[in-house]
Amino acid sequence: MLLGAAVRACRRVPALAAFPRIGRWTDVTETPLLRLSSTKAAPHYRRMEYQDAVCTLNTLQTNASALDQVRRERGHPEIQLQAMRGFLQRAGLTVEELDHLNIIHVTGTKGKGSTCAFTEQILRNYGFRTGFYSSPHLVQVRERIRINGRPIGKDLFTKYFWQVYNRLDETKETHGGTMPAYFRFLTILAFHVFLQEKVDVAVIEVGIGGAYDCTNIIRRPWVCGISSLGIDHTSILGDTIEKIAWQKGGIFKPGVPAFTVKQQEGPMTVLQQRAEEIGCSLSVCPELGQYQSPGVEPVKLGLAGLHQRYNASLALQLTHCWLQRRCSTEAAVESAAGFGGFCTAPVFEPSPRMLEGLAATEWLGRNQTLTHGSITYFLDGAHTMRSMQACVSWFSEAAAQHETNITGSLVRVLLFNATGERDCAAMLKLLVPCHFDFAVFCPNITEAIAACNADQQNFNVSVENMLTRCLDNQQSWRILNGQEEKPEAEFLIGDGLPLVAEQRSATLVFPCILSALRWITQGKDPVLSDPSKHLIPVKASVNAKAAPLREASNIHVLITGSLHLVGGALKHLEPSLAS
Repeated sequence: MLLGAAVRACRRVPALAAFPRIGRWTDVTETPLLRLSSTKAAPHYRRMEYQDAVCTLNTLQTNASALDQVRRERGHPEIQLQAMRGFLQRAGLTVEELDHLNIIHVTGTKGKGSTCAFTEQILRNYGFRTGFYSSPHLVQVRERIRINGRPIGKDLFTKYFWQVYNRLDETKETHGGTMPAYFRFLTILAFHVFLQEKVDVAVIEVGIGGAYDCTNIIRRPWVCGISSLGIDHTSILGDTIEKIAWQKGGIFKPGVPAFTVKQQEGPMTVLQQRAEEIGCSLSVCPELGQYQSPGVEPVKLGLAGLHQRYNASLALQLTHCWLQRRCSTEAAVESAAGFGGFCTAPVFEPSPRMLEGLAATEWLGRNQTLTHGSITYFLDGAHTMRSMQACVSWFSEAAAQHETNITGSLVRVLLFNATGERDCAAMLKLLVPCHFDFAVFCPNITEAIAACNADQQNFNVSVENMLTRCLDNQQSWRILNGQEEKPEAEFLIGDGLPLVAEQRSATLVFPCILSALRWITQGKDPVLSDPSKHLIPVKASVNAKAAPLREASNIHVLITGSLHLVGGALKHLEPSLAS
């Protein structure tokens, strides 16, 4: 299918249909080879809009050559970095250019994004021009690439997207027709943006793992960090926390100082061994309270949750180290950092700018609370066992605090979805003690029928598979709560997709996030009442089950299990994020 046809198709495909069952897009049109340097201006191409760029980006999710490439490399992960270097060169960039970005490289299982957010905010407080690359995005893909804390604008994203995409497209004929997959492309784009925008520092969050993650083409970061480790992405990283630690430690570089939070004994030993093998120092961050002098007011954080204190301590060490190098001679810093060793990071007194940065940090979708009248939303993209434990702890405390300030009746609702290989039943088990009156499940689809929302489309899984996963989660919840083991799927919507799977309990499955939110809020949230958004009608018997919600004075909604679910919810709850 030609590029223009693919983009036109994206514009007219409704959200429920925009998945592989309508057919997969193939390679875009090949054009003659043209070599360009990243430092030179790109040639002029016909005007393309932001949505055109995002729709074209989405073709890389299911690009046939990209899928074959992933399959080939799965058994040989070192090939991934070799391929990434090739794509980088085809895009007009070199690894030598990346050396000038003054990079802070951060990985981990839980908290790496929050650590990066703290780090970026602190350095911005010092007046540095910051670049920040993270994943996934919540509402719009340009959130992944930030300048001075803000997602790059649509015009800037579109401009730089076509510069990089056209260079890669024009060279694919001599490279077997290959194009980089979605995340690889965005990583290259981020490097290009940061170089073109001349940032003083680039905070780079690893995608998955570390050793073979495509961000690890970085040769000379100024400092590396590892947040809390846990079990996730086992099919890629390994089935033990020690194997995962080995992968995460792969971002260490000779002579580059590295910091980590306190880990379990097994993974900590692996990280120490990796540091010794690679030849870098590894320091364990102190507790956040140790930075404070007796009698001094506790450090305030802009992000809620006790676990954020570990991320904040790691961010303090990363920024302190980066600032030391920035203000010192290069030779002196490299000689100090060029030894292998393992120690406790030194405690220092945070500067006022550091403290202000920690307090001012925002990171949407992580321990976030939104209040819309009588409805309070608690949003957290927890998607591993450890992060869900932290989510439950945060929600229990935050909800209890809110309950002290309300009058009248209260209904608690869980809105949940999880993706990939994650053990949903185990995560749901952690949520049972929160005593929800309703458990609602839906796929990560923002609206059942909508105009093209390219930023949140996922072509790697079918609607049917997503809804089946939701029904499985509903079944698990019923079993965990001692209810009947087998639900009856009695209610259907168009295309034979289940809307509500069980009539006799307080668990429901909806086809999209908007339908779920509208049912939960029962018209009490005016932000959700946009008449232009089409909803599949809900049967009277389903609406009857919402009587407790209509009668409640207050509704608390916990939205968790997936950052994509949280992002889809934020699109509706905070419309400004989608503009």
